[in-house]
Amino acid sequence: MNSLVLMLLGVAMVLAGYFLYSKFLASRVYKLSPTYTTPSHELSDGVDYVPTNKFVLWGHHFTSVAGAAPIVGPAIAVIWGWVPAFLWVTLGTVFFAGMHDMGALWASARNRGQSMGMLSGRYIGARGRSLFLVVIFLLLLMVIAAFAVVIKNLLIATPTSVIPVWGAIAVAAVIGQMIYRWKMNLLLTTVIGVVALYSLILVGDRVPVVLPDPILGMSPATFWIVALFVYAGIASLLPVWVLLQPRDYINGVQLFIGLGILYGAVLLGSPAIVAPAFNDSVPADTPSLVPLLFVTIACGAISGFHGMVSSGTSSKQLDKETDARFVGYFGAVGEGLLALGAIIATTAGFRTLADWEAVYASFAVNGVGAFVDGGGAILNAGLGIPVSLSATILATMAVLFAATTMDTGVRLQRFVVQEAGELAGVRINKAVGTLIVLVVAMALVFSSGGDGAGGLLIWPLFGTTNQLLASLTLAVVAVILLRKKRPVLPVLVPLVFVMVMSVYALIVQLGGFYDSRNWLLLVLDVIILVASLWVAFEAVVAMNAARKGTFDEETDEPVLTSASER
Repeated sequence: MNSLVLMLLGVAMVLAGYFLYSKFLASRVYKLSPTYTTPSHELSDGVDYVPTNKFVLWGHHFTSVAGAAPIVGPAIAVIWGWVPAFLWVTLGTVFFAGMHDMGALWASARNRGQSMGMLSGRYIGARGRSLFLVVIFLLLLMVIAAFAVVIKNLLIATPTSVIPVWGAIAVAAVIGQMIYRWKMNLLLTTVIGVVALYSLILVGDRVPVVLPDPILGMSPATFWIVALFVYAGIASLLPVWVLLQPRDYINGVQLFIGLGILYGAVLLGSPAIVAPAFNDSVPADTPSLVPLLFVTIACGAISGFHGMVSSGTSSKQLDKETDARFVGYFGAVGEGLLALGAIIATTAGFRTLADWEAVYASFAVNGVGAFVDGGGAILNAGLGIPVSLSATILATMAVLFAATTMDTGVRLQRFVVQEAGELAGVRINKAVGTLIVLVVAMALVFSSGGDGAGGLLIWPLFGTTNQLLASLTLAVVAVILLRKKRPVLPVLVPLVFVMVMSVYALIVQLGGFYDSRNWLLLVLDVIILVASLWVAFEAVVAMNAARKGTFDEETDEPVLTSASER
């Protein structure tokens, strides 16, 4: 199989999803209105609620949801063969992820920018809301802690990425001023930002940064982790337009260009796929394809974390409701294209099947490493880019994706902490909420030593927790659609599929944790399983009530139809 054929087929499928299926969803299911007053205008505060150009918001949304997961998941999942991974990424992007992300964005925008956790209280019930927030908190904790470790590892393994990664913060701060203070042309601003970022990549490739050991009394690993958390905390507190939004936007453009370079190398080099279409000789430690494929590839097919970003930050910046199609659905398309690139890099970036099998000798494969090495080989063969520079470009892509997800995750977790405090009758301000988030996350990261290994302690539960959260988000969207008497099958079918696969995977993992006597993960697995099933039950009850009741189309409030009801 030639990787060029796979690339063209995959790109055609996801773009057809955007131009055809998303148009149906926007007009028939969500009925996006250009005249609806979005929360960014109604509640504009210049900090979290900021009306934003849809291209800038797309950049923020895309890079926030992408992270390292759409690279890591597909890079691991190809161990079962490239066909299952390819089908789940493409079909999942078209019928699951795009619908989910646009739906969560629409639902939140229709409810004053509230998060999915708070929306569950209105549409599912108070008990469901509390359990929903527990699942959200655990998921965001996994993301923040694990991504800090992933970024640290990449900064140490690829010192040429240090300058472009940290330099991107300064570039973003200037971009924010250019857009909002100096009112400069967006295209000119974008060109300047992209040129600056790629210049930093060239500088970084020539000037690698290797930290001394120790540095400020810490090991390099500890120093990078602390620095990342300090940055994420500051970014969480600053007005969104100052750093978070312009950083995500310019990174999104730059990363999309990087992805284009990878696809261009495939177009010119047409490397053959050496990995098997279906792998009949998987390593002994590889779990069964069903259900683990559908939770190993989470981001890149459908992801509950996307619903948190859609309802946590993106909905507060949506200028027009009709922008939800471009920001939400096309944001998922961008992530699907990244996941497709990861599949190609990790199946066609090796010279022989034997070389591929050497890397995939265990299910515990280094997904990011396989992507950087395989993708670097493709860039070198297709475009003649030196191996070192190729590695720098791809490592920088991976780190920037992970970093933008981490800082958005801290902001979202702060919202969750404040919402939990509100439910408990305690007002938690932004600074205190952010401090709580950082303390809890850093305690987990350093729980197993200064190298940050603790950050990956609960990561094995990410895939299942993430997918369960996606199904619970879809449950909220389904209740809203039923109340409005809209078509609900485009939501219900993915909801049921993802819920079944996620619960199945949690049960499979439960047995594995018991056999390995991993009591921490076993207890967390049970908590997540019980909480999710409880919320699902409450959601079914709410859906049934919505189906039978009469509700106002605009407000979703019950309509009293008789004197006795009044």
